[in-house]
Amino acid sequence: MRRVTLQPGADLDGFRRAARALVAEGVPPDAVVFEEGGTSLIPEADLADAPPLSLPKSVPPIVRDVAMHRDPERWALLYRLIWRVLHGERRLPEIVADPLMHRLHVMRRNIGRDIHKMHAFVRFRKVEGAEPERFAAWFEPDHHILRAVGPFFRDRFGAMIWSIHTPDGSIHWDREQLAYGPPGRPEDAPAQDGFEEGWRDYYGAIFNPARLNPTAMRAEMPKKYWKNLPEAKIIPDLVRGAASRVGTMMDREPTMPAKREPRAALEALHAREKPRSLDELARMIRAYVPPEGYSPKAVIGEGPMEPVFAFVGEQPGDIEDLEGRPFVGPAGKMLAKALGEVGIDRDACYVTNAVKHFKFVERGKRRIHQKPSLGEIKHYRWWLMEELELVRPHLVIALGGTALTALTGKAMPLMKSRGPARFADAEHALPGYVTVHPSYLLRLPDADAKAKGYADFVRDLNEAKALAA
Repeated sequence: MRRVTLQPGADLDGFRRAARALVAEGVPPDAVVFEEGGTSLIPEADLADAPPLSLPKSVPPIVRDVAMHRDPERWALLYRLIWRVLHGERRLPEIVADPLMHRLHVMRRNIGRDIHKMHAFVRFRKVEGAEPERFAAWFEPDHHILRAVGPFFRDRFGAMIWSIHTPDGSIHWDREQLAYGPPGRPEDAPAQDGFEEGWRDYYGAIFNPARLNPTAMRAEMPKKYWKNLPEAKIIPDLVRGAASRVGTMMDREPTMPAKREPRAALEALHAREKPRSLDELARMIRAYVPPEGYSPKAVIGEGPMEPVFAFVGEQPGDIEDLEGRPFVGPAGKMLAKALGEVGIDRDACYVTNAVKHFKFVERGKRRIHQKPSLGEIKHYRWWLMEELELVRPHLVIALGGTALTALTGKAMPLMKSRGPARFADAEHALPGYVTVHPSYLLRLPDADAKAKGYADFVRDLNEAKALAA
């Protein structure tokens, strides 16, 4: 058995030298033990210099990343990878189902996540009385990532003089040179400074209670980092107050800006000849080129003519846009579930949306829903009212604030309008009912709020059913 001693931490140079020498001597992975410092009863191997190894391009990045992992077994795993690649398995890095590759990929993912967390959660605080002005931060990474993150902070905070102290080492930047030093202590960085309140104000301003997901929040911002985050002190209060703030936001929907209302386009639409059938109306909608930011594919309403109920939602979502049908995504499934409990046949209802195209912004591979403006809702309103006039439902149910705005032609508070309604203007008079959109139930912050929201929604549907009887 051969024993190789490496320096504590990410001793990548030491591992490279050892791997080259071991391969040159033909030492298999089972015949070598890697250690970090310390002592052992096994004698230290006397390794001679050896030439670089000829490895596939995909192997060095794996070695570089996994070397930063804190697992002491990482060196043995990496040497086993190199040995197998050099002994007939050059395509091994591509086989993710191989147990060795799976474990190495998991370790790389952990390293990437740790680097991301350090980029996001280091908080510099001003060192009182220091001349020239300088800042310091304390952070506890899970792995040996200091040399990987140093350039990021140099580029991001190049105008400052700063230090980051960790239990494994420290990074220092003096506006000219990046340097690495010995391990630090929490007291090497100030516990607070005058910017604390600014951090809390900023976080409070960007916190969106309607998108609160405590599970996702804990995954993205684990509690172990909270002690270094000034904004963490206000998180419990923000979470507790999220449900009430969502209600307030719903009531504030009428404050949406009206300056984007395209009056000329509205007048042109109103001047068009009325469609004589749903098919003709559908052709008109499909021929329309939506505003920038919308999917070009229209999603048309569907269901029987002269139904008891017509449900009007906001706009098609990502899944609806892809499948070309309304209410087939998570919100549609929530609606179908509630209708089933009330005893309303989903297939006997007509379902449609106030806005016929999906409005979104792209973030990576995801398409993030964007709320239509008041002007855009009014722009689509003519089509919706023509659609309902052709379908002739007994009762129109507005699901959410956008549908309410579209059906009434004006912005109205959703929660105050909840219940029986009459959607009337100079041309239309439709008996109706107002309730929340099923997607609202999906966004509620916790199980209790979801249960209450769902019960209220089912109660609304029961009341609408009785109204239509």
